[in-house]
Amino acid sequence: MTAYSVTRLTWRAPALAAGLCVAATAAAMAQQGGEARPSAVATLVIWMPFILEGFVLNLVMSVLAMAIATVTGVILGFMQISPSRIVRVPAKLITHLFRNSPWLVILFAIMFLIPFQIRLPGGDTVMIPDWVKATIGFALPVMANISEILRGAVASIPSGQWESAESLAFTRIQTLRYVILPQCIRRMMPPWMNWYALLTLMTPMAAILGVNEALGNTQAAMEAAGARPELLIPFYLFLMTIFFVFIYPISLYTRRLERRFATGS
Repeated sequence: MTAYSVTRLTWRAPALAAGLCVAATAAAMAQQGGEARPSAVATLVIWMPFILEGFVLNLVMSVLAMAIATVTGVILGFMQISPSRIVRVPAKLITHLFRNSPWLVILFAIMFLIPFQIRLPGGDTVMIPDWVKATIGFALPVMANISEILRGAVASIPSGQWESAESLAFTRIQTLRYVILPQCIRRMMPPWMNWYALLTLMTPMAAILGVNEALGNTQAAMEAAGARPELLIPFYLFLMTIFFVFIYPISLYTRRLERRFATGS
């Protein structure tokens, strides 16, 4: 054996021994009940991408639900101020029904009323994901409140503006389009933003229905990490933080709009 070979074996022996010691120690610790488990913070760091992936679904549900609620709420609001009693009375009933019903009850009703799949005329079936049904369930109470916001904004416009538009031979639709609604938009924007913030905060309720959003992923991550009690505070604190970071700027901007419109600037 050459001197080079002896030198190389002499250099590798301590490293090999150290590696065997580390492996043996790790195996022994694993056999002793998992004493080598990562800390709660380290576990949170590992599962952060999974939780944030669920949070993206929360945002998708909130945006889609708010879009649906805005369109349907505006239509329902116009129906509430319709001169026709046949149109006005059902619109008021729908508005008050969804405004005064618990969100969770609405969610469960939508989950059971909407089928899990739809059979197309050609024989194919289309699956309806749970998050889509939850989005519809979230949109309904917000729709009713936007309807009431529109009705209240129109009612807050002084009657003299209606009379002025009538004196100019404007029709009712023209008066709403060119005179009333431009003023209502400014009054509706702050409460509209408040309802979007509230809607986003309510989306974790979808976890009760099995939707894999942020709360559901957080619970699944803690279970996969061993359901240790020390995981509760960091995991749920992180969940609260990401919602706070998203919602708080909206709240600040809403207050700014309220002050701006209150001063008429």
